[in-house]
Amino acid sequence: MAIEVIKTDLKEIQAFRILFLQESNFQFIYDKCHTYGWADTYVFLQDKVKIGYGAIWGKDKRDERDAIFECYLLKDYRTLATAYFSLLQQMSGAPFIECQSNDALLTSLLFEHSQNIFAEAMLFEDHFQTRFTRPDTVFQRLSPQQNAGSEPAEYVLKQQEEILATGGLMLNYNMPFADIYYEVNKDYRQRGFGSYMVQELKRAAYSIGRVPAARCNITNLASKATLLKTGFSVCGYRLNGTIKKR
Repeated sequence: MAIEVIKTDLKEIQAFRILFLQESNFQFIYDKCHTYGWADTYVFLQDKVKIGYGAIWGKDKRDERDAIFECYLLKDYRTLATAYFSLLQQMSGAPFIECQSNDALLTSLLFEHSQNIFAEAMLFEDHFQTRFTRPDTVFQRLSPQQNAGSEPAEYVLKQQEEILATGGLMLNYNMPFADIYYEVNKDYRQRGFGSYMVQELKRAAYSIGRVPAARCNITNLASKATLLKTGFSVCGYRLNGTIKKR
């Protein structure tokens, strides 16, 4: 049995990426790495037959290729995951792994092959809709002309003409997910406006046929509390590890 890992282009492994995303069924935060050309891809071969792929990107700098963030094999070949991962690391020279803990295959390889493992961020999926009301507050989508500042926001919360919070939906992840972001102005924090903003952003996501998702830094307990309050639940973590030297 001959196993090979060969550097290739996105087109050659795109069918396997579709299978990976369908099987995973979660927001994959690294998806846009392929869209924007931030990743190198490698095809996995067994006796010249394609059976999977791997992908590498820059952990801290986008023009570097030092972190494995995807490693997918067809189910019949997953007993060979360690062999293919080791060959991928050898061919690419990547010293790091980045993965989501809800990606079961790469997470298992992370714990098998890495050290100094830590969680960088929490990942959230939607579980239920809330019914918060703020009769004195308007949730408004900005026009392109209004949304032209140095730090543009797609939506705002307003009381009369005062902007209380800003936020939006990032749509450059795998379908059908939309990543929620928001910020409450300093003078209006801890008054429920963050929860109301997230609730309305979730509604906006569903209204365009998207499934809301979110993430925050592992130390951002205030954001975590807001997301849990608005119907999200923790579905995973963004993990990092240094590949052990052989």
